[in-house]
Amino acid sequence: MRTWTLAAAAAVSALALGVGSLGSAALAQQQQAGQTAAAQVRGGPSNPVAEGATEVFATMRDGVKLAGNLYLPQGKGPFPCIVTRTPYGKDEMYKDPRGAEGYQKSGYAYLVQDTRGKGHSEGFYQAFVNDRDDGFDTIEWMAKQSWCNGNVGITGPSAMGITGNLAAIANPPHLKAAFVVVAPTSLKNASFIGGAFKQKDSGDWSRDQGVAEDVIAKNAASYPASAEYAALDIQRNAEFIDIPIYNLGGWYDIFNEGNVRNFMKLQHEGSKGAKGNQKLEMGPFGHGDLSGDLEYTDGGGLRGNPTEIRWFDYWLKNIDNGIMSEPPVKVYMMASARKGAVSAKNRWMTFGDWPPAPAAVNYFLGMDGKLTTKAPTAASASKTYAFDPKKPVESIGGANLTFDRGPMDQRPIGKRADYLKFETPVLGKDVAIAGPVSVDLWASTDGPDTDFMVKLVDVYPDGYEAIVLDGALRTRYRDGRGADDIKMMVPGAPTKLTIDLWDTAITFEKGHRIAVHVTSSNAPRFDVNPNTGANPGPKVKTRVAKNTIYMDADHPSAVNLPVIVVGE
Repeated sequence: MRTWTLAAAAAVSALALGVGSLGSAALAQQQQAGQTAAAQVRGGPSNPVAEGATEVFATMRDGVKLAGNLYLPQGKGPFPCIVTRTPYGKDEMYKDPRGAEGYQKSGYAYLVQDTRGKGHSEGFYQAFVNDRDDGFDTIEWMAKQSWCNGNVGITGPSAMGITGNLAAIANPPHLKAAFVVVAPTSLKNASFIGGAFKQKDSGDWSRDQGVAEDVIAKNAASYPASAEYAALDIQRNAEFIDIPIYNLGGWYDIFNEGNVRNFMKLQHEGSKGAKGNQKLEMGPFGHGDLSGDLEYTDGGGLRGNPTEIRWFDYWLKNIDNGIMSEPPVKVYMMASARKGAVSAKNRWMTFGDWPPAPAAVNYFLGMDGKLTTKAPTAASASKTYAFDPKKPVESIGGANLTFDRGPMDQRPIGKRADYLKFETPVLGKDVAIAGPVSVDLWASTDGPDTDFMVKLVDVYPDGYEAIVLDGALRTRYRDGRGADDIKMMVPGAPTKLTIDLWDTAITFEKGHRIAVHVTSSNAPRFDVNPNTGANPGPKVKTRVAKNTIYMDADHPSAVNLPVIVVGE
């Protein structure tokens, strides 16, 4: 995660406003600001502070001091202020002064702060555990400084987006707006999908942060609901968020669900200052460069989004620049996009809400491998396969972080008895969807617990199988994460499982096919279920499960697609 985030976050902050050094007046003003704040200033060859920055220290409620790099614009203050809180090291992540220049040139004081226990900050690091309260204390400390006029915003991508959301939950009085780039609904949803632990992404990210292996293993078994994590969940705490938030995300990003679902929740159920004041922008990008043979040449990304300054100008400077008169939702409608042959139907679209009032259309799975809008009529129809945890299906593309991501071709998986494919006939006309995609899968297993994995795939005329979305469900969590919800399967009993594939906007073009792939493993994206009821682990005993998918009149398995009508 660090390799990508260092470059991307600095570029986001730079806003493509160019390269330059700080003027002497601005530097003098920064130095004076640090002195008036009674800040400790560190530096020197062995512990350098980023170029152009003055290091200041904010004291938290428990006495712990957090280090921040302060950048002030030229001119006479006080100024509106913008904060970024990072666990990646402020002097490493923002050592290029361009990371602050976009804010300075736009008239903002900018603070990049090391989170607790990271960089130059005191305290013990626990990923995001203290960031709600520390975010509150930092915002309120900032508002009291001589360089600040009391209007504070918070911004950042990925981990910095998470710290921004957590500060918003705390609802500091001087926090007026946020610009959140690729962040999840909750810390649990960042590490699990349907109860399956994101083994490579979450495990490798934790290792990069210095987390011990026994702690990672414990975290991998911690999906059941707890009060500790509920306190850090945006969806559960929407009523306490009272600010406008601009959510910028990507369809292939690991936090796709966060930007979309946080927008939806706050736009309709947030407090007075949040409700109706949210914005959502979703582009065709991932948490890093996309792999595979597709490209989206005008899809934007995390780098240099010009809307951020407009957003803060409106909410922190009271400049009526028209941004709140524009539609609240801007999304990229993906379409056929093979490199060198990108369809003109790839385009940006705007909507008044999300989802944009689609018509829900069920595409049913058939015994013959077909995917059709006609409901099954057979009295009995099913397919059974053996799922061996020791021979998992390989992960190829999708919403990944630490390995290849994006719309990669699924054909290298090959023909496997435990990998079922269902396809529509060649489409005679375009089918455009925009909104949440889910699968109602009627299934059973011969043991207490197993997994089911589903992919939505765009099949090109030459056979290229571009993954669009995928999801997972660990069956013990089919009814939820609460203590009373978790239960093992009844062996052999057909059970309706709803699998959330998240949201997208894509046009399956004429000549393509829509496909659904069903299996029970996707490694190393997810940890592999041992099928015994035990949690996965390096020494856990496994068993081969016999898993059955039902496709008859009483058990109609189907993917639910949010179909919309779009003009040419």
